[in-house]
Amino acid sequence: MDHTELTDELERAEGLLLQGRAELARELLARLAEDAEEYVDRNCPTTDDVQWFSFPTIFERLAYRRVERDPRELRDVGEPLDRLYNDLALACVHDGDYDEAMEALKQAVRWNPMDCGYRLNLADLFRVSGDVQEYLALTYSVFERASDARHLARAFVNFSGWFASSDKPRVAAAALRAARALGVTDATLDAALEQAAGTERDPDLVDDAQMEELLAAEGLPDGANAEIAVCLLMCAGDAAAVGARDVATSLTLRARDLVGEPAARALLELIHQSDEEVADGKE
Repeated sequence: MDHTELTDELERAEGLLLQGRAELARELLARLAEDAEEYVDRNCPTTDDVQWFSFPTIFERLAYRRVERDPRELRDVGEPLDRLYNDLALACVHDGDYDEAMEALKQAVRWNPMDCGYRLNLADLFRVSGDVQEYLALTYSVFERASDARHLARAFVNFSGWFASSDKPRVAAAALRAARALGVTDATLDAALEQAAGTERDPDLVDDAQMEELLAAEGLPDGANAEIAVCLLMCAGDAAAVGARDVATSLTLRARDLVGEPAARALLELIHQSDEEVADGKE
């Protein structure tokens, strides 16, 4: 099954989910997942599986991605695999089968370790199952990856809930303030802010200096989005230097999502200027 055919099947399964026919969607998605894994085992070189719960730093992950891709990756299908497993997890949740949903999300993370949305969804399932250590580890791993600001905000919200349940309302307030400072529109964040209003977890009870101090004391990397953006811009510059404009553009747009326009816009202009412009001294 090629990329287009698999995408069509995924759209059919997602349509079944929207119609409330989760059981049929799950059967279709499970069959697709089984076929995909069989293809991988038959056609791709076998290596030791990369454990889904290992959390390399952003430097290690970007370096790995630039050097070689996972030999087990499905070359002629690629991206839809993470979508397939995420859809399968959703169908399992509809059926109330959280164990199978968890296994499906682990596979989604395996095929797309850079998308923090899958990690955060998996963290939610661990929270439901009572596995606090995995919940916290997955949430913390978001700070070490190339996520967008919404994912970072959601990670701060997760920690805010954890600190509130651990009887640390001021730290919970600081985490919510950090999430709000990212300036994203997110339903999870809005709900958390509404619940905290007027309580000890109200983010208005701490200022920026207190926020940084409280989060630092708990080991949370406040401002990690800026650090990630710098890494992305550095890698984008390297990619542009060797002529990989598409890669450079993609990395730069991720950085822009994290820290806003100025630095990213300047690099985008540099990446896409013509040879004549360089010759004119506009570099």
